[in-house]
Amino acid sequence: MARRIGFIARWSQYFAIRMVGFLMAIGHVDEVLRLLGGIGRAGYRLVPKHRRRIMENLAHAMPELSQAARVQIAKGAFEHLIKLAGELVVTPSLLRTDTWSRYVRLGDLGRALEYLNTGKPAIVVTGHVGNWELLGFTKALLGYPVDAIARPIDNPLIDRWVKDVREQRGLRIIDKRGSNFQMTRVLKASGILGFVADQDSGRRGIFVPYFNRLASTSRSIATLATKRDVPVICGMCRRTGEGFQHEISVVDIIRPQDWHSQPDPVYYLTARYTRAIETMVRRCPEQYLWMHRRWKNRPVWEERGEPMPDDFRRKLESLPWMTGELMNQLQMPLVGDPDSPRGGTA
Repeated sequence: MARRIGFIARWSQYFAIRMVGFLMAIGHVDEVLRLLGGIGRAGYRLVPKHRRRIMENLAHAMPELSQAARVQIAKGAFEHLIKLAGELVVTPSLLRTDTWSRYVRLGDLGRALEYLNTGKPAIVVTGHVGNWELLGFTKALLGYPVDAIARPIDNPLIDRWVKDVREQRGLRIIDKRGSNFQMTRVLKASGILGFVADQDSGRRGIFVPYFNRLASTSRSIATLATKRDVPVICGMCRRTGEGFQHEISVVDIIRPQDWHSQPDPVYYLTARYTRAIETMVRRCPEQYLWMHRRWKNRPVWEERGEPMPDDFRRKLESLPWMTGELMNQLQMPLVGDPDSPRGGTA
């Protein structure tokens, strides 16, 4: 019975995605996106678990906002997620070498393009903010093919379909599992590696500041960049209107000389690109996946109710942008979330 239910659920999800594609094909894309936005706003009322998680995350991340302002961002986050699914479906048919400029505007990319045009390897980092799929898609379309690291989607039907969509314009996908050899091969061949790097990395991650809270973050990107001496370009693609209109911009470029003088290059680089992702989110908070359990895992000392260790405090104080106020906030323990198995927050 469980297998039958799982089979039905997988096909139901797949057909729902393909139905969105059908609507996109027969209707005007902007009109369909408005319809999808309405469905997303309904989701705010109909999915209380995710609504509570979003509101809790917003309360911690942006305490300066009023409750009403956080509600508007939460509704926007639901709307954005549904629109994002529709945009993924329609992107290959809308974006071609002769049409992309109708839908995507390039921001201040001067320094990034100057480096990419040298043909040297690079790592591109973004977060689950705006349309991260469109970011890689457009780069590949413009002649900067990206090998993107991605975890397979749980539903194999959707995973296969999404991979086909991603690769239609030259974006190549590397399975996150067992990808070390392939990532090194790409950089040795002067390629571009793409990462969406803002998810909780479990107890093995390193804790860096993210919205005034410590967040478990993978060390693999920084380890790879420092080992190969490859710059990290932090960029985003955000929606700029109600319809299919977007802007690509670069928030930060982290060059090898920036971390060479740091006492802990891997920690510095991880903290800095995470700070860049925070900047991206603050530019359009309603286009972020706030339902992620980004702060799920907590530092060991926080779980034990102990003060922050001196060696970790010194690591934080070595970050050039650290302030006394931020340090005080990072030392504050977080209130537990019942959804978290270890008392962390959503």
